[in-house]
Amino acid sequence: MDSLTQIILGAAVGELVAGRKIGNRAMLWGAIAGTIPDLDVMIGSLFMNEINGLAFHRAITHSIFFAVVFSFLIAFYTNWLYSKEHHRKRGYKILVTVFGVLFMVLTSAILIFISKSLGGTIGMIVSAVLTLGLVSYFGARLVKGYLNIEQEKIDVGYWFWYKLFFWAIFTHPLLDCFTVYGTQLFAPFSNYRVALNSISVADPAYTFPFLICLMVASLMARFYDKESENNIGKSFRLTWANYKLRSYVNATGIIISSFYLGWTFYNKAKINKVMEHTLAEQNIKYSRYMTGPTILNNLLWSATAETDSSYYTGLYSFNDKEPKFKLFEVPKNYDLLDYKPDDKVIKTLQWFSKDYYSVIQRKDGLLQINDIRYGTFDGEETDEDSYIFRFILDKDEKGYYQLQQAIGGPKRGREGEIFEDLFARIKGI
Repeated sequence: MDSLTQIILGAAVGELVAGRKIGNRAMLWGAIAGTIPDLDVMIGSLFMNEINGLAFHRAITHSIFFAVVFSFLIAFYTNWLYSKEHHRKRGYKILVTVFGVLFMVLTSAILIFISKSLGGTIGMIVSAVLTLGLVSYFGARLVKGYLNIEQEKIDVGYWFWYKLFFWAIFTHPLLDCFTVYGTQLFAPFSNYRVALNSISVADPAYTFPFLICLMVASLMARFYDKESENNIGKSFRLTWANYKLRSYVNATGIIISSFYLGWTFYNKAKINKVMEHTLAEQNIKYSRYMTGPTILNNLLWSATAETDSSYYTGLYSFNDKEPKFKLFEVPKNYDLLDYKPDDKVIKTLQWFSKDYYSVIQRKDGLLQINDIRYGTFDGEETDEDSYIFRFILDKDEKGYYQLQQAIGGPKRGREGEIFEDLFARIKGI
């Protein structure tokens, strides 16, 4: 899912596992661990060509193997950092404060973008005012409550840190498995991508309860045990009586979001029935089909069914008057591809799309492969810019295809229009 959601999930898991012993540091390290798997995007863009980077995303860094092994390394570092009391040095505290402020600015930018998409200019202005206030408040609190006070001694042991990092990292790919994109959970032993197709890669209804409860929990007063109060030399601990309300608030966010995730499976079961009814009613003889929610919601769903020579794809909203998909046909056009058996680009795109793909000839003469799992933006148009995930190809002098560009999302300049159409379609037809 999106980076903000993974950061919040990591922070909440960190608090759940370690908050009683190390306070808000559990959220901080959980947030860091929660975003580590997505660093594969940066690695791919810096050190790989586009097709290899595409295959590398949600691969080894999103596996059970990575969560087990990498947690050993980062736990070693944090155990050294705190047991040697480097965390009490001024330079370290300044670095943490800077990263904290940057995170708040990033979060604000994402919230403002979502608000603009949902509520237009007015929504953007309201969101900007609110987030500016929150950033100012949390930034001041970070400086006052962290940068300018002496930090207590923390020596909780290596395996404590390992447990925190393992769960914060492991829950990242686990959540990604619920999306359409898919996650190579068993890498490097298998490149099979687990994809349960029940939730969008960005869904505010899942993320916001987490975010609100996490913010409230982080603001709740931290009390020292009487034995260690004002005693910086002793290890920091919270009694259960002092900690339980904070833990309940954090757990509430986890429970609400988990129930929402379960609700998406209930929606998917209903959507599958609608799709099967639609296919039967239109007498479409299909070999397989798939369904998945559209971006930012779980009410408007996309579906794709495969036949021998084409796909049938379309949209259905739970607010539609009739319980059926509005499907249109997309020819496969596989005959447009003339590729060698060892063509890596074609093989990778076939694997990536799980063989749900079509081919079209672009106006510029190049070929374009469309990932039909995601369908088109409005469920009807089929021009070259209408497909949500598309890959532009050209041949080299040896007759192998080369990926010229991988595009996900609307054509630049059409973002506002696409989102307006999306939310209008959610309201039903």
